[in-house]
Amino acid sequence: MKTTTRPLKILATLASAAMALVAASTAIAQEAAPAVTPAAAEEAENLAYVKCQLCHGPQGNSISPIYPALAGQKAWYILEQLQAFRAQTRRDPYARGYMWGIASNMSDTQMAALADYFSKQTPFASAPAPFVNVTAEVERGKSVYNEGVPANGVAPCSACHQADAGGSDQFPRLAGQHASYLIKQLIALKSGSREQIVMNGIAGPLQEPDMKAVAFYLESLH
Repeated sequence: MKTTTRPLKILATLASAAMALVAASTAIAQEAAPAVTPAAAEEAENLAYVKCQLCHGPQGNSISPIYPALAGQKAWYILEQLQAFRAQTRRDPYARGYMWGIASNMSDTQMAALADYFSKQTPFASAPAPFVNVTAEVERGKSVYNEGVPANGVAPCSACHQADAGGSDQFPRLAGQHASYLIKQLIALKSGSREQIVMNGIAGPLQEPDMKAVAFYLESLH
């Protein structure tokens, strides 16, 4: 009994500490974000149409699994990532290859307005990967998402990202995101090529089969 409850208590403590850390940093970012005026909102809608939809799809509903879906994502999270791209502090390969250049000339007002725009769009269902029979993966992923893998020190994702994976004021939305994109990000977080102090620690003990399973489960949620 002790060997079962102890890891769970440790994981609960880690999840609680993660929530407190992220909440503090997010609150600071939200307070610093510029107000979105009607003029800025109009400019953001045009920018989303002219530039962003080429990769992220109409209204942020990405068709290609290479690029994340943005529709319905939390505004604070989109803003935080855009700022990280501009500052070149998010250094995973796709960030360097695509978003560093795109974000380099964007103002804080443009970023805040774009984040607000995408957060208000309705997410569409992403198409499951056609080359994999994911039924068993989804069931395994549901278990990892809701219960973690205590034996390996893996915390349950739902402790932070919510039971429906819809995110919150401190944690991003994951529901309906492309599985292949999520897998790439988890690998980058595990390796440290994408630096995020909370997720680097959480992804560290996560094994690739469980990464894939939880990603397919999240892709199935709409």
